[in-house]
Amino acid sequence: MTSAPGRSVFAVVLAAGCASRFGRTKQLEVVDGAALVRRAAELAREACGNNTILVTGHDCTAVANAAGDAARFLVINDRHTEGLGISIATAVRTVSHAADAILLMLADQPLITVSHLQALMKTWSGADEEIVATSFSGTMGPPVLFPRNAYPDLARLTGDRGARSVLQDKSYTMKTIKFEDAQVDIDTPIDLANLEERQRHVPRRK
Repeated sequence: MTSAPGRSVFAVVLAAGCASRFGRTKQLEVVDGAALVRRAAELAREACGNNTILVTGHDCTAVANAAGDAARFLVINDRHTEGLGISIATAVRTVSHAADAILLMLADQPLITVSHLQALMKTWSGADEEIVATSFSGTMGPPVLFPRNAYPDLARLTGDRGARSVLQDKSYTMKTIKFEDAQVDIDTPIDLANLEERQRHVPRRK
Protein backbone atom coordinates (compact mmCIF):
# COMPACT_ATOMS: atom_id res chain seq x y z
CA MET A 1 0.00 0.00 0.00
CA THR A 2 1.63 3.26 -1.12
CA SER A 3 0.57 6.62 -2.45
CA ALA A 4 3.32 6.49 -5.07
CA PRO A 5 2.04 4.33 -7.95
CA GLY A 6 4.70 2.30 -9.68
CA ARG A 7 7.20 2.69 -6.83
CA SER A 8 8.46 -0.48 -5.20
CA VAL A 9 8.84 -0.63 -1.40
CA PHE A 10 10.66 -3.48 0.33
CA ALA A 11 10.17 -4.15 4.04
CA VAL A 12 13.41 -5.03 5.82
CA VAL A 13 13.22 -6.69 9.25
CA LEU A 14 16.48 -6.37 11.19
CA ALA A 15 16.97 -9.38 13.48
CA ALA A 16 20.73 -10.02 13.43
CA GLY A 17 21.85 -8.74 16.83
CA CYS A 18 23.25 -10.86 19.63
CA ALA A 19 21.00 -9.18 22.27
CA SER A 20 23.78 -8.96 24.86
CA ARG A 21 21.60 -6.92 27.24
CA PHE A 22 18.88 -9.55 27.11
CA GLY A 23 21.23 -12.45 27.82
CA ARG A 24 19.83 -14.76 25.17
CA THR A 25 18.41 -14.54 21.64
CA LYS A 26 15.55 -12.12 22.24
CA GLN A 27 14.27 -12.50 18.68
CA LEU A 28 12.99 -15.93 19.77
CA GLU A 29 11.04 -14.65 22.79
CA VAL A 30 7.32 -15.29 22.51
CA VAL A 31 4.81 -12.44 22.78
CA ASP A 32 1.11 -13.17 22.34
CA GLY A 33 1.88 -16.66 21.10
CA ALA A 34 4.50 -15.79 18.47
CA ALA A 35 8.25 -15.19 18.47
CA LEU A 36 9.22 -11.53 18.15
CA VAL A 37 10.92 -12.18 14.82
CA ARG A 38 7.87 -14.02 13.50
CA ARG A 39 5.56 -11.18 14.51
CA ALA A 40 7.74 -8.56 12.80
CA ALA A 41 8.12 -10.62 9.65
CA GLU A 42 4.37 -11.24 9.45
CA LEU A 43 3.68 -7.51 9.74
CA ALA A 44 6.24 -6.80 7.04
CA ARG A 45 4.72 -9.42 4.75
CA GLU A 46 1.22 -8.06 5.34
CA ALA A 47 2.39 -4.55 4.49
CA CYS A 48 4.70 -5.31 1.55
CA GLY A 49 3.76 -8.78 0.34
CA ASN A 50 6.63 -10.72 -1.22
CA ASN A 51 8.88 -7.65 -0.99
CA THR A 52 9.92 -8.71 2.50
CA ILE A 53 13.48 -9.35 3.69
CA LEU A 54 14.68 -10.74 7.01
CA VAL A 55 18.25 -9.94 8.05
CA THR A 56 19.71 -12.45 10.52
CA GLY A 57 23.15 -12.98 12.00
CA HIS A 58 23.44 -14.15 15.58
CA ASP A 59 21.86 -17.59 16.06
CA CYS A 60 20.76 -17.27 12.44
CA THR A 61 19.34 -20.78 12.00
CA ALA A 62 17.09 -20.56 15.04
CA VAL A 63 15.96 -17.03 14.15
CA ALA A 64 15.20 -17.98 10.56
CA ASN A 65 13.30 -21.07 11.69
CA ALA A 66 11.27 -18.99 14.15
CA ALA A 67 10.32 -16.57 11.36
CA GLY A 68 9.29 -19.47 9.16
CA ASP A 69 7.84 -18.49 5.82
CA ALA A 70 6.74 -15.02 6.95
CA ALA A 71 9.68 -13.35 5.18
CA ARG A 72 10.09 -13.91 1.44
CA PHE A 73 13.87 -13.40 1.41
CA LEU A 74 16.57 -14.18 3.97
CA VAL A 75 19.87 -12.29 4.24
CA ILE A 76 22.60 -13.43 6.65
CA ASN A 77 24.87 -10.72 8.01
CA ASP A 78 28.07 -12.47 9.06
CA ARG A 79 29.40 -9.17 10.47
CA HIS A 80 26.50 -8.65 12.86
CA THR A 81 28.82 -8.26 15.86
CA GLU A 82 29.95 -4.91 14.40
CA GLY A 83 26.56 -3.35 15.10
CA LEU A 84 23.17 -2.49 13.65
CA GLY A 85 24.65 -0.22 11.00
CA ILE A 86 26.24 -3.18 9.22
CA SER A 87 22.88 -4.98 9.05
CA ILE A 88 21.27 -1.92 7.49
CA ALA A 89 24.10 -1.54 5.01
CA THR A 90 23.91 -5.23 4.09
CA ALA A 91 20.16 -5.04 3.48
CA VAL A 92 20.46 -1.92 1.34
CA ARG A 93 23.16 -3.41 -0.84
CA THR A 94 20.97 -6.49 -1.29
CA VAL A 95 17.83 -4.68 -2.52
CA SER A 96 19.10 -1.41 -3.99
CA HIS A 97 18.70 -2.68 -7.55
CA ALA A 98 15.02 -3.56 -7.05
CA ALA A 99 13.58 -1.22 -4.40
CA ASP A 100 12.62 2.42 -4.82
CA ALA A 101 12.39 2.62 -1.03
CA ILE A 102 12.92 0.40 1.99
CA LEU A 103 10.73 0.22 5.07
CA LEU A 104 13.20 -0.43 7.86
CA MET A 105 11.84 -2.35 10.85
CA LEU A 106 13.28 -3.78 14.07
CA ALA A 107 12.34 -7.24 15.31
CA ASP A 108 12.13 -6.04 18.92
CA GLN A 109 9.30 -3.49 18.59
CA PRO A 110 6.33 -5.73 19.41
CA LEU A 111 3.62 -3.05 19.42
CA ILE A 112 4.09 -1.91 15.83
CA THR A 113 0.93 -2.44 13.75
CA VAL A 114 0.38 -3.10 10.08
CA SER A 115 -1.81 0.00 9.89
CA HIS A 116 1.16 2.11 11.01
CA LEU A 117 3.42 0.53 8.39
CA GLN A 118 0.79 1.21 5.75
CA ALA A 119 0.48 4.81 6.93
CA LEU A 120 4.22 5.33 6.51
CA MET A 121 4.05 4.07 2.94
CA LYS A 122 0.91 6.01 2.13
CA THR A 123 2.52 9.22 3.39
CA TRP A 124 5.54 8.82 1.11
CA SER A 125 5.09 10.95 -2.00
CA GLY A 126 7.48 8.81 -4.01
CA ALA A 127 10.21 11.47 -3.98
CA ASP A 128 13.72 10.06 -3.87
CA GLU A 129 14.86 12.51 -1.17
CA GLU A 130 11.86 12.13 1.16
CA ILE A 131 12.18 10.10 4.37
CA VAL A 132 9.10 9.10 6.39
CA ALA A 133 9.89 8.25 10.01
CA THR A 134 7.96 7.29 13.13
CA SER A 135 7.84 9.92 15.87
CA PHE A 136 7.49 9.04 19.55
CA SER A 137 8.52 10.48 22.91
CA GLY A 138 9.91 13.64 21.36
CA THR A 139 12.20 11.82 18.95
CA MET A 140 11.95 9.86 15.71
CA GLY A 141 13.08 6.43 14.66
CA PRO A 142 11.98 3.10 13.25
CA PRO A 143 10.00 1.99 11.49
CA VAL A 144 11.36 4.35 8.84
CA LEU A 145 10.85 4.53 5.09
CA PHE A 146 14.07 5.47 3.30
CA PRO A 147 13.99 6.40 -0.41
CA ARG A 148 16.53 5.50 -3.06
CA ASN A 149 18.63 8.65 -2.63
CA ALA A 150 19.43 7.58 0.93
CA TYR A 151 20.91 4.25 -0.14
CA PRO A 152 24.53 5.43 -0.51
CA ASP A 153 24.48 6.89 3.02
CA LEU A 154 22.80 3.79 4.44
CA ALA A 155 25.26 1.48 2.68
CA ARG A 156 28.15 3.22 4.43
CA LEU A 157 26.76 2.77 7.94
CA THR A 158 28.86 1.09 10.61
CA GLY A 159 28.66 0.68 14.36
CA ASP A 160 25.57 0.47 16.53
CA ARG A 161 23.92 3.85 16.00
CA GLY A 162 21.70 2.55 13.25
CA ALA A 163 20.53 5.13 10.72
CA ARG A 164 20.39 8.07 13.13
CA SER A 165 22.96 10.06 11.14
CA VAL A 166 20.82 9.76 8.00
CA LEU A 167 17.69 10.87 9.86
CA GLN A 168 19.57 13.94 11.05
CA ASP A 169 20.91 14.83 7.60
CA LYS A 170 19.30 18.13 6.53
CA SER A 171 19.70 17.29 2.85
CA TYR A 172 16.64 15.04 3.09
CA THR A 173 13.01 16.08 3.35
CA MET A 174 11.51 14.63 6.53
CA LYS A 175 7.97 13.56 7.23
CA THR A 176 6.90 11.90 10.45
CA ILE A 177 3.91 9.96 11.72
CA LYS A 178 3.29 9.87 15.45
CA PHE A 179 3.05 6.41 16.99
CA GLU A 180 3.88 6.38 20.69
CA ASP A 181 3.91 2.59 20.98
CA ALA A 182 7.08 2.56 18.87
CA GLN A 183 8.95 3.56 22.02
CA VAL A 184 8.36 0.05 23.37
CA ASP A 185 11.25 -2.20 22.46
CA ILE A 186 12.58 -5.32 24.13
CA ASP A 187 16.18 -4.84 25.22
CA THR A 188 16.14 -6.62 28.58
CA PRO A 189 14.08 -9.30 30.37
CA ILE A 190 12.56 -6.48 32.44
CA ASP A 191 11.28 -4.85 29.25
CA LEU A 192 9.59 -8.11 28.32
CA ALA A 193 8.07 -8.51 31.78
CA ASN A 194 6.76 -4.93 31.66
CA LEU A 195 5.20 -5.56 28.25
CA GLU A 196 3.51 -8.74 29.46
CA GLU A 197 2.11 -6.85 32.44
CA ARG A 198 0.85 -4.06 30.19
CA GLN A 199 -0.85 -6.49 27.85
CA ARG A 200 -2.82 -8.00 30.69
CA HIS A 201 -4.61 -4.66 31.00
CA VAL A 202 -4.48 -3.02 27.57
CA PRO A 203 -5.92 -4.76 24.47
CA ARG A 204 -3.52 -4.94 21.54
CA ARG A 205 -4.29 -2.64 18.60
CA LYS A 206 -4.56 -3.92 15.05
